[in-house]
Amino acid sequence: MKGMNWEQLYQEGSTHWDRGHPSPPLKQYLSDKELAGRVIVIGCGRGHDVAHLAERGVDVTGLDIAPTAIADAKARYPHLEDRFHVADLFDLPADFCGSFDVVVEHTCLSGLPPELRKSYRAGVDALLKEGGHVVGVWFINPDLDPGETGPPFPLPVSALDALFEDYEISDDYVPDVAFEGREGRERLRVLKKRPADSAVAK
Repeated sequence: MKGMNWEQLYQEGSTHWDRGHPSPPLKQYLSDKELAGRVIVIGCGRGHDVAHLAERGVDVTGLDIAPTAIADAKARYPHLEDRFHVADLFDLPADFCGSFDVVVEHTCLSGLPPELRKSYRAGVDALLKEGGHVVGVWFINPDLDPGETGPPFPLPVSALDALFEDYEISDDYVPDVAFEGREGRERLRVLKKRPADSAVAK
């Protein structure tokens, strides 16, 4: 995956986005929702969201480009070792393509510069079965210190709308729980991939 050297950051321990726990908005959403079928967490890092989904009985896979992140996930959650895979969202293994009913997003898109968002969308499309869903905890317009450009990269709601303009929105709200510093800055949005013929027609 182009952009940041994620492997180097994990080797150095420069992983400020990793709070050591699953995403609070995702946990809240899952408290009264069930994810059916095969689920994949993209940019899963050290595997906290994967572990939470597995605890709920979900058939879940974690993907990350950084081998150190995946090694850390396997060490932290050894009972889930076979669920974690080193892979590139922009160059997916053939057996991942069209194999998943749900893509879970949390911090993956916010770590990518805007010029890579179309490639991100192509990767999500490739993973999902027709009619599949994206469950995303999207980091909307994070505050950046003077002179900083990201990551995380600012993502206006309008940019999220445009990126998935041909997906159907089934849930969309600002969660009332968050990691410290992200209060009111995240948006949980659930999207459904339209059949190919309807997307073309639109």
